[in-house]
Amino acid sequence: MTKPVIHAGRAALSNRAGRFEPYVVDAVDDGWEVPETAPLRTEVSVESPRKVITRNASPDLNFDRSINPYRGCEHGCIYCFARPTHAYLGYSAGLDFETRLIARPIAPDRLRAELLRPSYDVAPIAIGTNTDPYQPIERRYRVMRGLLEVLSEFRHPVGVVTKGTLIERDLDILGEMGRSGLAGVGVSVTTLDNAVSRAMEPRVPAPLRRLKMIERLAKAGVPVRVMVSPVVPGLTDHELEAILSAARDAGAVAASYILLRLPGEVGPLFREWLEEAFPDRAARVMGRMRQMRGGEDYDAAFGTRMVGEGEFARLLAHRFDVAARRLGLKRDLPPLRRDLFQRPAQRGDQLSLF
Repeated sequence: MTKPVIHAGRAALSNRAGRFEPYVVDAVDDGWEVPETAPLRTEVSVESPRKVITRNASPDLNFDRSINPYRGCEHGCIYCFARPTHAYLGYSAGLDFETRLIARPIAPDRLRAELLRPSYDVAPIAIGTNTDPYQPIERRYRVMRGLLEVLSEFRHPVGVVTKGTLIERDLDILGEMGRSGLAGVGVSVTTLDNAVSRAMEPRVPAPLRRLKMIERLAKAGVPVRVMVSPVVPGLTDHELEAILSAARDAGAVAASYILLRLPGEVGPLFREWLEEAFPDRAARVMGRMRQMRGGEDYDAAFGTRMVGEGEFARLLAHRFDVAARRLGLKRDLPPLRRDLFQRPAQRGDQLSLF
C-alpha cells in the first residue's frame, strides 16, 4: 500500500469507496516516485429537491424536523458523523465529502411552499445538524440566508448549529429573531488548541475566532449554546472545563457535549488520519474509545451513542455536570416560541371586509 497523501487544507487522507460501490480500488507502491499532488479544488453541483424539511423520530434528538442547505461540507472535519451520507450519492465519505459538494439554491422557495400548506404544524426547525450551513460556499450561494429570510417572514422558530463565522453576516435577521424568542444558535468548539483544530477541522475558523462569534451573537440578542462536540478521549477531553469557561465568558448561556462518534466509513478514515497526525496518541485514543463503546469503535445504540458507557464515560459526564453548574450554564436554551407563527397573505387570498 502507498503512504497516505496529505492534501493542504483537507483532513481526509484517502477517498475510500462508499459502502454501496461494487468495487474497491487500492493504490499500490510499485517503486516509482509518486509526483506531488496538486491542491484539491472544491467542486459544487446544484440540486433541486422537491421538499426540504426532513423529519426524524430519534429519541436522542430534541427536534423532529431539520433542513440541510448543502450536502457534503468544505470544513472537512475528519470526525464528522455526516460523512457516510455521501455514500448515498455514489461519492466517497473521504475526500469527496470535503471537495464534491451539492448546493440547494431553491431550498428557500421549497420551504415557503411547505410552510404555506394548511396542514403544516409549526415546531422548531433545526439547521446544521448534518452539514454546516455556514461552510465557505454559503458566501456564494446564500442558501442559508434565503432560508432565514423565509423563516423570519413566517415568524417560525429555528435552531442553528455551526462552526462558521459567516453567521455574523446574518445577525440582522438572527438578532431580531433571537430577541423575539424565535432563534437560538449552537456553536461547536472542539478544542482551544490551534494546532489540533487545524489538523482535525482544517477549514473551520480558529477556536478563538469562534469564541468571538459567540460574543457577537450574544450581544445581538441571540441565545447561544456552546457545544463541546465531539470530545475526543486522549486528545481533547482534558480541555472540557476550559472550553466551557471560555464560552461562558464569551456569552454562552447553555452547554452540551457529545462523545466522538465513528459510524460507518468514518471509523477507518479517522484511524488513518490519527495515525498520521498524532501517531504518539493513536493507540491511547482508540483504546479509550473502545472502553467507552463496549469494546468497539462505535456503538449506535440510542441512549449511549452520544455519551458512551463505562467508567470513563461516567467520569466525563460528571466533569461536565460539575463544570456547567459551577459556570451557571444550562443544558438547554430557552424553548423557542411557536405562538408567533403566521402565514403571510398571498396573492389571491380573500380579503377581510373589516
